[in-house]
Amino acid sequence: MTEYGRSPGSEPWHPTDPLYGDQGWEGQQQYHPHPQQATQYGHGEQGYPQQGYQDPYAQPDGGQGYTPDPYQQHQPVDQQQSHAHQQHQEHQQHQQHQEQQRHQNQQAQHEQYAQQGYGDQRQYEQPGYPGGGYDTPGNPGHQYDATWETGQAAMPYTAPPADPYGGQDPDLYGTPDAYPPPQPPGRRQEPPPRERDWEAEEDPHPEPEEERHPFFTGEDDDPDEARATESAGRGGRGSRGDDRERRNKAKKRKGKNGFACLVVAAVLVGGVGGIGYFGYQFWQGQFGEAPDYAGAGTGEVQVEIPKGALGYDIGNILKKAGVVKSVDAFVAAQQRDPNGRSIQDGVYTLKKEMSADSAVKLLLSPASQANLIIPEGKRNAWVYERLDQRLDLEPGTTREIALTKADSLGLPDWAKGHQNVKDPLEGFLFPASYPVGKSSKPEDALRKMVSRANQEYAKLDLETKSRELGMKSPWDLVTVASLVQAEGKTHDDFRKMAEVVYNRLQPDNRETYQLLQFDSTLNYLKGQSEIKISEKEANTNTDPYNTYKHKGLPPGPIGNPGNEALAAMLDPTKDGWIYFVATDGMSKTEFAKTHAEFLILKDKFNASTNQ
Repeated sequence: MTEYGRSPGSEPWHPTDPLYGDQGWEGQQQYHPHPQQATQYGHGEQGYPQQGYQDPYAQPDGGQGYTPDPYQQHQPVDQQQSHAHQQHQEHQQHQQHQEQQRHQNQQAQHEQYAQQGYGDQRQYEQPGYPGGGYDTPGNPGHQYDATWETGQAAMPYTAPPADPYGGQDPDLYGTPDAYPPPQPPGRRQEPPPRERDWEAEEDPHPEPEEERHPFFTGEDDDPDEARATESAGRGGRGSRGDDRERRNKAKKRKGKNGFACLVVAAVLVGGVGGIGYFGYQFWQGQFGEAPDYAGAGTGEVQVEIPKGALGYDIGNILKKAGVVKSVDAFVAAQQRDPNGRSIQDGVYTLKKEMSADSAVKLLLSPASQANLIIPEGKRNAWVYERLDQRLDLEPGTTREIALTKADSLGLPDWAKGHQNVKDPLEGFLFPASYPVGKSSKPEDALRKMVSRANQEYAKLDLETKSRELGMKSPWDLVTVASLVQAEGKTHDDFRKMAEVVYNRLQPDNRETYQLLQFDSTLNYLKGQSEIKISEKEANTNTDPYNTYKHKGLPPGPIGNPGNEALAAMLDPTKDGWIYFVATDGMSKTEFAKTHAEFLILKDKFNASTNQ
């Protein structure tokens, strides 16, 4: 191993030192000349073997041989060694990570040296005498030497390389981004550790910490006492005061542990009890029998069952009123009863706290129904009186409300604005059963009745039928139906009675000259229902409702017709009936087509009534 390039210091080389030996182009190569690039005179230097150069174009003596350059200067060996030592010192100042930049500078220096070292030689070459420094076509300059790559027989150049910086020494470590200059092997230190700029990720499933509380570990929870006990054990018996203090602390510790155990036990008992209670409630709700009262109940309460209500709807109403204990109990009782599904809407008088079976039976009994039932043909005066009684109102209260609020109770437009009408709601309190409890209001009950009449009249399409029958409006048809209802006794009578009305209203009527001459209209006027009307009263009363004095229909309906009277009004007979007489004075009505037949029927009536 050669000592070339070794530092003059006392410290030995280390195999990991980047300056150890010749590292090729990145080590000492830039300071060692190519072994094949010998001087122009073929002299070897520094103990390196010199390979002779043979001119392939050399000629025998007397020819033109190769003449060395007389002006070529040779550097002494000492000067070359001094220069190599200087180059080695500069190499120690370079940084290891900038090897690429130094490699580029070395190539530039080598090219410059080649131009400088051989330039003079080329200018003295004679034609036919090839130079010894470069390869030319057909004229190889040097042979390949394996010592070039190993660096073991490097040979310095005859002249120092040119300075690429023009005589100015570059500061390779003066830039802000440069690394600090390398230190000698004995002074090198480990680089400082890099700071982490990230946080360690927490374990998403940390292991539970071990419980160290004395209550769970069973250890002594008083470290002072433990130390005192240990000290006493080492140093002999303690004083009586110390023993008493330790006993007091032990009692307190036992008391705390006992209280904690008591709290835990209470929590466990409470949890078990709560789970048991709710579990029992769930089992009762799913599999147990529904809660129910026993017996027929006590007291009295009215409930209203709306139209279309089913089992659960009825059960909820009864439960809210305090009649049954649970909805499920009522539904089960309704399903057990064969007639349970035939409960009708309406108002029922029931008792509180009844068993579900008793409630179902009472709802099916007509005696419990508290509905207000309006029969066919009843006048509004009768309805008003019943409402006052049911609602515990002063007599005449409902009538006053009906007359003042008629237009807001749901009448159709064709039923408004008629002259000389005694009651605008007459004919619109449709005969049916209505739920009217003690808490109901009169206007609410009247509004239900008017709504029902509108539904029934809409089914009959009275507007179209009125034009077909020669009537002015549906109002006239309702008036005709009220007359049929008041004068007829049976279904057959209704159709004949309807024909009598239409025939007497004909303009070509030569029997009565468009006078209806119905006693029912005069009775309505007087608020009575007498079957016998004197001729004097009939001929002297000038009220518009007196059809003995006024032609055509009365100003409005005289009662509330039912479905049979409405059907007969729309489908009268066509037999030519124009007269009728209740021959028995009660329920038997006979009809006649001529006035002569009428007189016979009249005598029959007088005989039956002893007149």
